[in-house]
Amino acid sequence: MMDETRKKELKEKLTAEQYQVACEHGTERPFTGQFWNSKEDGTYVCVACGTELFDSNTKFDSGTGWPSFYDVLNAKNVETTEDRTYGMRRVECHCANCKAHLGHVFEDGPNPTGLRYCINSASLEFEKR
Repeated sequence: MMDETRKKELKEKLTAEQYQVACEHGTERPFTGQFWNSKEDGTYVCVACGTELFDSNTKFDSGTGWPSFYDVLNAKNVETTEDRTYGMRRVECHCANCKAHLGHVFEDGPNPTGLRYCINSASLEFEKR
């Protein structure tokens, strides 16, 4: 969980939507985020701290309306926790460095991992290669 001091700093740095998603565990509406349909080559980093999270080479069109990846760039940079909100049992993923909420990971993705990291665009920034 992100500490209150860091949340206060981020409230000044991030847009209202970025803050609500990254710091308050929110979600953006499907098919509205900046990166859901992006095909650019590069690296997706945490909007709150800049930690490298996902490579565009692992991005795929899941049809869900959120950016989806079948793997993380570095397993040490993304952590998961159980999420039982809204009467569902899901696996939340967050930035291991700053604890910003990213989205959720599901076991219905493509090979080679079988995973689908369903990530909010509001939690990401993009560094073009």
